[in-house]
Amino acid sequence: MAAVIVLAGTIRVQQGRKAAAMPHLETIVQASSAEPGCLSYSFAFDVLDDHLIHIFEVFENAEALAAHRASAHMAAWRAVWSEAGIGDRRMAQYDVVDWRGI
Repeated sequence: MAAVIVLAGTIRVQQGRKAAAMPHLETIVQASSAEPGCLSYSFAFDVLDDHLIHIFEVFENAEALAAHRASAHMAAWRAVWSEAGIGDRRMAQYDVVDWRGI
């Protein structure tokens, strides 16, 4: 079974900046989800902290992840962080070689 790459983590939107961040959040999720080799790409606001966003990404291989990181929409996403009040990024990468539905 081939390994997939899972990235999981969080980012934070500054208080009062959620409305400014939403168009950028929607754009990056839509563009990334459409990439070849992207199996899942989602952001979700925390139930108890509406300025904390949980991130979950799955790529079919290292090449797909590298292409994602080098994409124009990722560069544009990083460039708007300050303007949109986005920061405090905390991410981890997992190389998964075995999984099953439960």
